[in-house]
Parts: sequence; C-alpha cells; structure tokens
Amino acid sequence: MFIQTEATPNPATLKFLPGRIVLESGTAEFREGEDAASRSGLAARLLDVDGVSGVFFGFDFITVTKAGGDWAHLKPAILAAIMEHFMSNRPVMAASAVGSAAVGAEVGEEFFAEGDEAIVATIKELLDTRVRPAVAQDGGDITFRGFRDGTVYLNMRGSCAGCPSSTATLKHGIENLLRHFVPEVESVEAMEPA
Repeated sequence: MFIQTEATPNPATLKFLPGRIVLESGTAEFREGEDAASRSGLAARLLDVDGVSGVFFGFDFITVTKAGGDWAHLKPAILAAIMEHFMSNRPVMAASAVGSAAVGAEVGEEFFAEGDEAIVATIKELLDTRVRPAVAQDGGDITFRGFRDGTVYLNMRGSCAGCPSSTATLKHGIENLLRHFVPEVESVEAMEPA
C-alpha cells in the first residue's frame, strides 16, 4: 500500500491520501481530548500519536493536524497507523457512528430567519458545488452554519480550521462569490464548532 502526502495551506496540517475511499459520504472530525475510540478506531490511533491534535476524514483523504513538533518526526508514525488500519480491513467508522451526527453532519444546529429558506438554499448550493470541492483539495471542509442580518456563518474544518490563509479564503473568496450570486449576503464569518 502506498500512501501519498500533500502539503496544505495550513502548515499545521498534512493531507494523507491512502489511495482508497476513506468515507463513502460526509466528513468526520476528531479533536485531541475527545473520546474518538467509540466512533473511529483509526481516529483514536492517530490521536494517540504524540503531537497530533486533530484528525479529519473526507471522501478519499485524511487530514492530520499537529499541535507541535515537526512533520519529519510525526509522519512515520501517522503513515504506519494509516497503513496498518487499512491493511487490516477494519472500517474507518464504527457501525454505531455511521449515519449518526458523527458523520457528515453540520456542527451544531443551523439558524436562519423564517422566510430566508430560498436564500439559504442558494447559499448551500453554492457552497456544495463551488466552495467545498475546492477546499477538499486542500484537506478541509467548510459547512453552512447560519444566516442572519446579511451575514453567512460557516464552520471551517480539517485543514481550514486554524489556517493562516482562512481569513483571506473567507473574505476574498467565499464572501465575494456569495455576494455576487446572492445580493442579500453582506459578509461571511467563521464560527467555532459547537
């Protein structure tokens, strides 16, 4: 098994491509200190690597976030954990976690005013067709959280969370795109996961 790695715009994250499907649908994110073992043995094993603070699963990639140290020391242990997991043919997600709020769900409940359903549907479609595929290339995900008083609120996950260029991505990329197609959008803000 050959696992490719790719740098991301976020120097604290690295994208791992195992050459097979990681999650059939949706995404899943795991953070240091949470009980990942009940949801994903692979995520738990990766979080056990000293220096790893986050794991994000996409369709065909795994993004790992480091809290400290350098990639030269972390990468061998991460590659070994991923390879061993896939070679054993165990599922990435526990059966009890598949289809639950753990996989592909928006983080927290969505919020928007009654009557804004059409605007929100357009915003979501633009995010799904134009934004999310682009940020997935960088090992991350951006999901809709809410819309209030002209402001779109988004959750940034994977390599997008904590990325030094995330403000530019939000303000110059996503905000301009949404404002162009949805005149009601005045600004875009990132929200911390609930």
